[in-house]
Amino acid sequence: MESVKQGSACIALRSSSHSVIGALKRAVSELSSHQQKILEIDDHIGIGIAGLTADARTLAKWMRNECLNHKYVYGTAMPTGRLATDLADRHQRTTQTYVRRPYGVGLLLASFDKNGPHVYQTCPSGNVYECYATAIGARSQSGRTYLEKHHESFTDCTKDDLIMHALRALVGCVSGDGELTSENGSIAVVGKDEKFTLIEGAELQPYLDRLELEGGNNNAGGDDEEEEEEAGGDDDAMET
Repeated sequence: MESVKQGSACIALRSSSHSVIGALKRAVSELSSHQQKILEIDDHIGIGIAGLTADARTLAKWMRNECLNHKYVYGTAMPTGRLATDLADRHQRTTQTYVRRPYGVGLLLASFDKNGPHVYQTCPSGNVYECYATAIGARSQSGRTYLEKHHESFTDCTKDDLIMHALRALVGCVSGDGELTSENGSIAVVGKDEKFTLIEGAELQPYLDRLELEGGNNNAGGDDEEEEEEAGGDDDAMET
């Protein structure tokens, strides 16, 4: 569980027609590329990871096999609920046997199947939760707070609006003076009549530009508020 808390942030949310995953990618050094945080499992399922990437790749490989086997035997896409339950059992099995250590990774599953959009969260302990929206990883609390505040409006959101909500939630998870860019940001979308799609790099930039414009408009009236807060005394500053 501790390795999940220290992994870079990952969020997932859903509307009535789409599920979206957003993730912050980390680079080990300035000379290395950013690590992949969102993995495709099937045309209708993707996962976001926080924790040990090697463990996540092992689980992703197993999940892909499960989806392929289900499609081969039954001729239809695997229901997300069944995959999430099987995945939780796989997590939990390692906590009972001495053969191997538990998987040190938390997963967010986002999908769209015959029952509609889904978001699931799994833990190394074997727990699984279905959510309207959730966030895991380092500094994910600010993202979770944003999602809690706005989750009631997600149901009627369009695909683009849902992506913007994901990016706004991610902005609060960026460490220190860093900012969300097309290099360290990653978004994936799956929806009705829309296969799993990863949005990164140049494709993500228009959404980030829109986010920057929003920030600029908000800050235009924010200077006076900041001055008032500074003049408000130490108690107010502590509360802020």
